[in-house]
Amino acid sequence: MAASRRDQLIDTALDLFNRNGYHATGIDRILAESGVAKMTLYNHFGSKDALIQAALARRDERWRAWLRDAVARRAETPRGRLLAVFDALDEWFARPDFHGCMFIRAAGEYAELDDPIHAAAAEHQRLVLAELRDLATAAGARRPARLAREIMLLVLGAIVATQVNGPVEAGQAAKKAAALLIDAALAPAGTRAPDGGV
Repeated sequence: MAASRRDQLIDTALDLFNRNGYHATGIDRILAESGVAKMTLYNHFGSKDALIQAALARRDERWRAWLRDAVARRAETPRGRLLAVFDALDEWFARPDFHGCMFIRAAGEYAELDDPIHAAAAEHQRLVLAELRDLATAAGARRPARLAREIMLLVLGAIVATQVNGPVEAGQAAKKAAALLIDAALAPAGTRAPDGGV
């Protein structure tokens, strides 16, 4: 029962933080919607900040698992999976519960780099970047870490563009740019890539 109450608190908090942000979501609102007593919340988490960190940890696990599955369903090759990341993003952007990236918002609301909540947001990006680097390595990129960073910038740009402007086909625009970067990164050393790069 205790574990289920903890999960209920995290899931309720996740939904509210996603819709309304962190500072705008008070403890009383979380308690009212979860049906959990205040003492139970503080027994499990000790503070709102600790609940935010737990919610972000769960969001990270779920979101990366979803992304891996969504990408794997769309492509079989590592190169194809790098591009499928952007098709998966478009699927996410079209969902009614898309309110932007919870980690970007957390980093904005808790802007100090040494804040534990900001650090949790940075860790999520580091983990996503590592998965992109693994795909870039499997695809045979000459500089997989560099390609992963470039693709990550396109991912973040597509997320922010959609969060700010609504559905603008940002995922597909980013996918076209990613294809050029991938082709350049996979081209044999000394040859000209399709975009004119080397």
